[in-house]
Amino acid sequence: MNAQKSIAEINREIVECRACPRLVEWRERVAREKVARFRNQDYWGRPVPGFGDPEAKLFVVGLAPAAHGGNRTGRIFTGDRSGDWLFASMHRTGWANQPTSVDAGDGLRLLGAYVAAIVRCAPPANKPTPTERDTCLPYHLRELAALTGVRVIVALGSFAWENSLRAHTAVGGQRISPRPRFGHLAECDLGDRVLLGSFHPSQQNTFTGKLTEPMLDAVFERARRLAG
Repeated sequence: MNAQKSIAEINREIVECRACPRLVEWRERVAREKVARFRNQDYWGRPVPGFGDPEAKLFVVGLAPAAHGGNRTGRIFTGDRSGDWLFASMHRTGWANQPTSVDAGDGLRLLGAYVAAIVRCAPPANKPTPTERDTCLPYHLRELAALTGVRVIVALGSFAWENSLRAHTAVGGQRISPRPRFGHLAECDLGDRVLLGSFHPSQQNTFTGKLTEPMLDAVFERARRLAG
């Protein structure tokens, strides 16, 4: 089965998943109650699959969909401030065809890149439990197996970094010791791939200046060099 068919199958299974009762209840309640600024919109309210180029050299992974971002639009990092920063940077560095991501039908295409999250449902307070994280891990492993062209994994935040390392060992990769510490532009050689760290483009980081546009662009420029 080729990468496109494999990814399509994985995504169908993700969208139908109801394995975590707490996440199911939360994502659906958020979709019913909404917030005032989106009260006239229909929310997705289901697990959010990854999206992008099946022939990707770059895999970008975050924590989970935002309650009123991906959980509303049905596409990861779409319709929220983090996505505004992420896709603008990916556009500036040649990984996306446009700088904005408003809804799932806005024409955004990723160029040699694929974007997903460790946890596929929006969690309360943006904090999944360890059990919820582990329940979602097989989807992530299957994506990594299907995306055979990936040479660089960009982890947005420490959660994505730690779970990318867990995914590496889960598929038989050698445990790395000492364990690499997360940091902005931190790198870890995984053998056939490189793990690259980035501060998450959350409002907490971008509003305070912990993450700037040049800093985020530097991550994707480095990913370009590593991907070859």
